[in-house]
Amino acid sequence: MSMNRQSKNNSEGRNQKALQALRRKLPGRVSVDDESCFAASLDNMRLSFMPDAVVKVQAAEEVGAVLKLANKYTVPVTARGAGSSATGSTVPLRGGWVLDVSALNQIQINTVSRMVTVGPGAVTAEIQAQVEAVGLFYPPDPSSKKYSTIGGNIACNAGGLRCVKYGVTRDYVLGLEGFYADGSPFKLGLALKKYVSGLNLRDLMIGSEGTLGVITSATLKLLLKPEKRWTGMFAFKSEAAALKSVVALFDAGLNPSILEFLDRQSVTCAERYTGKTIFAECPRASILLIELDGYPAEVRAQRKQLLKFMQDRAQAQREAGTEAQAEALWQVRRTCSQSMFSIADTKLNEDVVVPIQKQAELIRYTIALKKEISLATPTFGHAGDGNLHVHIMYNRSNPDDALKAKAGIKKLMQKVVDLGGVITGEHGVGLAKAPFMEIQHSKAEIAAMLAVKTALDPKGILNPGKIFEPFEVWDHEPVKVTLPWDHR
Repeated sequence: MSMNRQSKNNSEGRNQKALQALRRKLPGRVSVDDESCFAASLDNMRLSFMPDAVVKVQAAEEVGAVLKLANKYTVPVTARGAGSSATGSTVPLRGGWVLDVSALNQIQINTVSRMVTVGPGAVTAEIQAQVEAVGLFYPPDPSSKKYSTIGGNIACNAGGLRCVKYGVTRDYVLGLEGFYADGSPFKLGLALKKYVSGLNLRDLMIGSEGTLGVITSATLKLLLKPEKRWTGMFAFKSEAAALKSVVALFDAGLNPSILEFLDRQSVTCAERYTGKTIFAECPRASILLIELDGYPAEVRAQRKQLLKFMQDRAQAQREAGTEAQAEALWQVRRTCSQSMFSIADTKLNEDVVVPIQKQAELIRYTIALKKEISLATPTFGHAGDGNLHVHIMYNRSNPDDALKAKAGIKKLMQKVVDLGGVITGEHGVGLAKAPFMEIQHSKAEIAAMLAVKTALDPKGILNPGKIFEPFEVWDHEPVKVTLPWDHR
């Protein structure tokens, strides 16, 4: 018998022993059927890698039990909530076990301390609804909030529209509980607003995409719910004019809760998709969508200042007088993503971040890139914090277009880093951004990250193959599947 064949047989035997031990430990919680495994094999990136089993835990201590067995038998483990990741962060690239924590969805609100303790499977929008019902406010609002779970939000340090004023997930995490790779429990931080004991391992866990441990509980800081909101939409003759106004707006002391940008390519897509012209008086406009919030007097004063500020800058404007009118304005922004498929059948969505003052330069580059590669580059996103979603649209069945898109993405990432930016602001690295880590980070920086990974997960069982190992999405065909959020 050859050494390779013997090694394969030994590995298969070990995996079978591990699976048997897992079933004994958690009877009725382990699924190995094709349907269950396929559902857990992919996320919003649509690349499928089949696991050997799916484990649906129902209590925090069961997570520790699963990890102890996985560590003993060196079985890869990929933690998962809703699977809404856009970068392949939750796919079981190396097989093994998918640890489904979606049932750990408890929500416990402390109105005195203004905190909420939640399970990793709690859906973000449900957390927001429950805390707002008692007059409190959890600001981070990723676009996937109706489906995404807080565990996933913490894993990729999710942001959203409101982060321009309120910050991102990391700014609200006070404490984390969970288990390291060997099943040992951790408690990083507490339900306290002040905590400086020891090294800050809590923040190390945030954004680590399930590679350092599995979270079973998080305590989040809450704010008082804003009493009033106001929404306005403004049209500009060019992207440069819109983004120049963003810089000037902050310099003037305005403090929007949301500040969204749409380039003219995105606006054109939205208009084709809906069959409606957004600003008839200003065709082919670039758009800023702005929300103000706070106490009523504060919002009134900010609105007055903003409208005066826009008088000589915007070519047209529209205000929302009611919640329904505000929703109609925001629908323009929500339509952009889906409407891009009227251009081509495949989208590369890059959530890059550059300094606010460099956004106009980035957009100039995306327009030049469009001409260079002959592919559309519609861009929209969070202009208030420099986090723009640059898209490259192409038809996957066209090999020439695929090559152009691949080359375009690499050029884009290099430009972002050259501008002092970062390759991902809220989606995480996962598989999709792994090839660009060496553009962003020095060898010494990556070595330091790997040293931390090795210290906390010496056998490399937690979400293996992510972040640090180059992965070419072009070598893998996405599966055609309808996911829950596709028709939102």
